[in-house]
Amino acid sequence: MPELSVTAERFALRTPFRIARGSKTHADVVLVSLHAHGCTGRGECVPYARYGETIDSVIAQVRDAEASIAGGASWDDLEARLGRGAALNAIDTAMVDLAAKRRGVPAGTFFGQPPAAAVTTAVTLSLDSPDLMAEAARAAAAFPLLKLKLGGGHQDANRMHAVRRARPDARLIVDANEAWASQAGATTAADGELIFLLTAAADADIELVEQPVPADADHVLADIAHPVPICADEALSGTVMPYDLADRYDAVNLKLDKAGGPTGLMQMLTDAQAVGLDVMLGCMVATSLAMAPAFLFTHQARWVDLDGPLLLAEDRPHALRAEGATLHPPSPALWG
Repeated sequence: MPELSVTAERFALRTPFRIARGSKTHADVVLVSLHAHGCTGRGECVPYARYGETIDSVIAQVRDAEASIAGGASWDDLEARLGRGAALNAIDTAMVDLAAKRRGVPAGTFFGQPPAAAVTTAVTLSLDSPDLMAEAARAAAAFPLLKLKLGGGHQDANRMHAVRRARPDARLIVDANEAWASQAGATTAADGELIFLLTAAADADIELVEQPVPADADHVLADIAHPVPICADEALSGTVMPYDLADRYDAVNLKLDKAGGPTGLMQMLTDAQAVGLDVMLGCMVATSLAMAPAFLFTHQARWVDLDGPLLLAEDRPHALRAEGATLHPPSPALWG
């Protein structure tokens, strides 16, 4: 029976990170460790405030499941008890890591996946003025794929065009974090701000728009043209699956913290592919340990956004090796 420990940890960011809902200067994470037979498996998660999670609530969930874990509970058992979310992610990630270390095999073996390979990750530009975002884009010349955080209003059109002028060579995706037309509620297909900004995105040669409108008002997306593919992020949760969203979105952003770990993410990935949705693999702002399990599935994603550790002032030991935009798979000393 594995011995469980759970702790909260904080990692400073290199610079403040701003999105439509606010800014942060630290990454606050929960670390779960499982010890058995001389081996330790680890999993890291980020409580998602958007869904009511906190550091304390996630730690309480993990501790509540301790007896079940010791008793050999399966992922399905834990999902029924905890629901999909950050706590289940950290537990599942630690369980997979422990199993891989005890058996001396790569974690991908348990999911029928090939050996992990290096990937090109997007790098995220924090929400700022058009000029400063353009400057940040030029500074990120080593990154061919940029993800722009946007904040709503017609100024977002200026941000997109400023970055495109600064980086005519780059692939661009944008993330509005539900901010487009949020003041109007995005309740009708005639919503002027939404149409204006989607058109501006197409004009700026943006290849994907993440979650432009609030998740609870996204029915509007079924009634309008998509001049740029639209990706679900906040609309996809522990209770809303990819097949629930296929009438409104063209893609889904899959994150370990919402899927409930690699086991849950594998299920969501299969569901998304079954209904014809493209896949982005995304992340929260966290350390390399939180990114590592995503490498099991990067070969099946159209977009990879695993730059969370690149935003930190200091990462964990045995961190993912980065060469510009290229992230290399985790070493067994980190995970898997």
